[in-house]
Amino acid sequence: MANSPHSMQEKPLDFRAPPPSPIATGRRSSFANEEVLSEFLEHSLRVPDLILPDKVFPREKFIENPPRIDFQSLNSKESDSVSSILDSITTIGCFQLVNYGIPSDVIKSTLAVAAGIFGLPSEKRASVTRSPEKAYGFEEVHWEEEEEDDSELSEEFVWCRDECFKLEMEGIWPLQYSKFSEKMEALLMEIENVGEKILQVLKENSTRKSIFYADDHHEVMGSVCYLYRHGRSIIPEDRRANSLRYDVIRMLIRGVDISHCLSLHVCDGASEFHVYSKKGWVSFCPDKDALVITAGDQLQALSGGQYKHVIGRAIFEAEKEECISMAFLYSHPSIITTTTTADLDKGDTISLTQQLVFAIFSTLLYHFLVYFYKKN
Repeated sequence: MANSPHSMQEKPLDFRAPPPSPIATGRRSSFANEEVLSEFLEHSLRVPDLILPDKVFPREKFIENPPRIDFQSLNSKESDSVSSILDSITTIGCFQLVNYGIPSDVIKSTLAVAAGIFGLPSEKRASVTRSPEKAYGFEEVHWEEEEEDDSELSEEFVWCRDECFKLEMEGIWPLQYSKFSEKMEALLMEIENVGEKILQVLKENSTRKSIFYADDHHEVMGSVCYLYRHGRSIIPEDRRANSLRYDVIRMLIRGVDISHCLSLHVCDGASEFHVYSKKGWVSFCPDKDALVITAGDQLQALSGGQYKHVIGRAIFEAEKEECISMAFLYSHPSIITTTTTADLDKGDTISLTQQLVFAIFSTLLYHFLVYFYKKN
């Protein structure tokens, strides 16, 4: 029976979306395009296996021992000693010093007391951990999960004459720190006398100068001391090689936080001494009872680039006992950094934005290289 016009008007209208447009025969379906997209994303997001070239990670080079300079010969102004220092500090950035007048008993007793610093528990170290605002104290150590024996780990502690630092250390190490601080102060005074004499020789024989000495003293941090506890090296050869690679990367990227003229390394008994620079990495076997002297960034500026700024690190291979070494960073209190006319003419300035970009890039590169070498 046919519907009446009245019933047809009462029936609600049914609105539906229009049918999809037909797909042209020359085009793929949406499902096929999705497979192509998935395959593309899978290949694009896959992390490739990278092999770093040798130029990214410099190889170790063994060299003959740097010249052995008699400190007393500098007082007599022997030309052979001075020329040997200048040649060595210009080429590799370091030399060895003997007969420097500091009794070995003074050094050994200071090292013996310094060993107690690294015996402090981690909860007490927290208040004197180094940070961008605090240049002294314990270096923060990130222990690996696979490390079962903490005697294999190396640790670092920075000592200085700061009074606030002294009060903090006396709070966590009340009885022993006063004795330790007195020994460090006495040894540092001897070290500064040696550093002042060497700096005078280098300054007098520098052909180019971009730093000068003034009568008024400007605020500088002054001399500090890096103390290193070298962990026992009873580890496989491949693991030791990875540890050295990590050390090199850390040194080349981070460098030394504190600006200085000279670094005087007390490292008697070290099996090797590593010298890091931006252009390479060399090592040698230091002589017994010799101070290893390395050039700092201030000395490089003092000579207008004539002397080579490097970073030194003693390496110990002790299987039975832990070893302590010290690196005194000496800075003359009356050094003022200036800019020469020639430097102004060059116009080689780095903007704040460029510095920020470089800092971010260095941080990312550091984490990537550390991750890569840990995986290997």
